[in-house]
Amino acid sequence: MTTLLWKIDDTTVDVNIQRYLAGDDVLLDRYLLPYDIEATIAHVEGLKSIGALTSSESNSLVEALHDLRTRFERGDFVLDERFEDCHSAIEFDLTDHLGDLGKKVHLGRSRNDQVLVAQRLFIQATLRSLHAALKIGAHACLDLAQQEHDSVMPGYTHLQRAVPSTIGFWLAGIAEGWIEDLSLLRMTFTWLNANPLGTAAGYGVNLPLDRDLTTNTLGFDRILINGLHAQNSRGKHEMQALQTCWHILQDVRRFMWDLSLFCTSEFDFVRMGQEATTGSSIMPNKRNPDLVELMRGAIAPIAGAMSELQNLLSLPSGYHRDLQMTKGPVIRGLLHTLRTVELLPCLLGSISFNREAMRDTIDPELHATDRAVEAALRGIPFRDAYRQAAAFDYESDQRTPQQSTEARCSPGGCGNLMLDQLRHRLENEFLD
Repeated sequence: MTTLLWKIDDTTVDVNIQRYLAGDDVLLDRYLLPYDIEATIAHVEGLKSIGALTSSESNSLVEALHDLRTRFERGDFVLDERFEDCHSAIEFDLTDHLGDLGKKVHLGRSRNDQVLVAQRLFIQATLRSLHAALKIGAHACLDLAQQEHDSVMPGYTHLQRAVPSTIGFWLAGIAEGWIEDLSLLRMTFTWLNANPLGTAAGYGVNLPLDRDLTTNTLGFDRILINGLHAQNSRGKHEMQALQTCWHILQDVRRFMWDLSLFCTSEFDFVRMGQEATTGSSIMPNKRNPDLVELMRGAIAPIAGAMSELQNLLSLPSGYHRDLQMTKGPVIRGLLHTLRTVELLPCLLGSISFNREAMRDTIDPELHATDRAVEAALRGIPFRDAYRQAAAFDYESDQRTPQQSTEARCSPGGCGNLMLDQLRHRLENEFLD
């Protein structure tokens, strides 16, 4: 390992203890290094603006940082066990290439605010990607809802057939859930869009740092003002990001549960394309909806990550080394959610519907609610109409499922899906 940033004497460092202290940081920091470099460039520009670095020194440092980023992206610079973390790797590389000038980069900051800003930038970038992927998935779901807007199927409550419904109605409900998740993503992004850089170890520094400059350079909306609060926010913003992922994957899980049931031979409502299923290792007669099942279970790692954070965050004010352990859950959780959501358009494009099987399950008794409402509209008190509908002999009922769904004209009902309004909401969901 390279010389530790904090080592100032000949004190012996136990290799096993140091390896334990570093943990998985070097592996996890491969995701954070580009953002740490971005924040370091902003910090260097900030030091120049207050005269702590000359223009020549700043230019050399920024050029070397851009070169480091290029070498990292190309694979020529590897973040490995030589380094304690990505922060020490940056300083080591700058010193290796620029000599004493590289040692000046840490003036006015701490690894505490370095990791805070790098993690926020990583989380925000991933939330942007997640927002874009979920928006594509919601579009695909709405397109399918439009295509199947009047294709009848039974509607269920308590897993019991209740009323005639449509495929379009079912899918519009899934899509609207994802549209609301997009809104939650946007609100989470805004809540996290604050700059901790310049708070150092939590108590400020003896420099008139231009924190507004670094805030604007890095694209944040505002600064986290109090340094102690900045440290106390560690884990809190990760938890909010994971909670947002949990809500998204909960809506994904519900859809996957529906598909899991509807593609069984007992229902036979939905057929999965070959690309979305796998074969059995022993039974050549069957295909398994493994993709649906794994996407259904995708929420479990998020719940586990949230539990990790909840058990870490019982701490007094200020920075504590325990907080290093927030990196893994949030990085793994966000990337896992993104990979899951990115598969939605492919999955939606692979399914087809057995409309005949869906229609055949709609027995005349499922029109009982229609009959009760119609009687109430003729002036019969609804509770009396309800009893009449329950006693009616539905063998003589000539109503079709299509007539039932078309009569459901309340806003958002089967006969009035309001897909244009849903599409308008979707189109106007932006994450700047």
